[in-house]
Amino acid sequence: MKAMIFAAGLGTRLRPLTDKIPKALIPVYGKPILEHLLLKLHQQGIEKVIINVHHLAGQIESYLERNACFNLDITISKEEQLLDTGGGLKKASWFFNDSRPFLVHNVDILCDADLNHFYNSHLEGQCLATLAVKEREPSRYLLFDGNGYLSGRQRGEQMIWAKPEHIPDQYEKLSFLGMHIISPELFKYFPSGDIFSILDVYLSAAAAGEKIGYHIQDHEYWFDLGRAENIAAAERKLANMSNHIDRTT
Repeated sequence: MKAMIFAAGLGTRLRPLTDKIPKALIPVYGKPILEHLLLKLHQQGIEKVIINVHHLAGQIESYLERNACFNLDITISKEEQLLDTGGGLKKASWFFNDSRPFLVHNVDILCDADLNHFYNSHLEGQCLATLAVKEREPSRYLLFDGNGYLSGRQRGEQMIWAKPEHIPDQYEKLSFLGMHIISPELFKYFPSGDIFSILDVYLSAAAAGEKIGYHIQDHEYWFDLGRAENIAAAERKLANMSNHIDRTT
């Protein structure tokens, strides 16, 4: 399985930390955010990775060079302007040329998800894309119909439906966790422009009758490190885990 890491963002929620350091290199429990993720990918058997970069991109490239890319085959996709999630993936679409589903992972998500189990769930579900989700209370939700397929999204009080003329009688509100498994056939739904959200692509595909499914993540921890308050919580969790390992060895 190949993977893409979204790391091009400005990290505005982490300012002033990200004024001089890209979000991907903010340290968490002794390692940059990006390193935590790359080590996880390597441990779970993923060897080929493409990373999109923009803000302070040179720092990320230099960091990878100094660390021999952590024994991964890493390609950089440099964005001269921010392309949003869909545009970033479109620019990197050439990388996924083997017709196999691939992982997309936000750089600022730290969790212990079993990515191979996630991948197998996607294959079994035979969906165009499978989104990692859980029940929590964010400001934004994805809306799935009674069959478990994406039907819309919600931001605040606003709901946007893939098929406004066929709003499901029953639907489930779930929170997206920043991880997707995508089949390359999704690319045919990408718009002609360069800057767009991947969630808009999912809604377009759903409107065309494609199955965009979900996978409930069963993990011990999940942190959105794009928020400063979550960094401290993540460090406490990793410290507790390390102390537990030390006591049992």
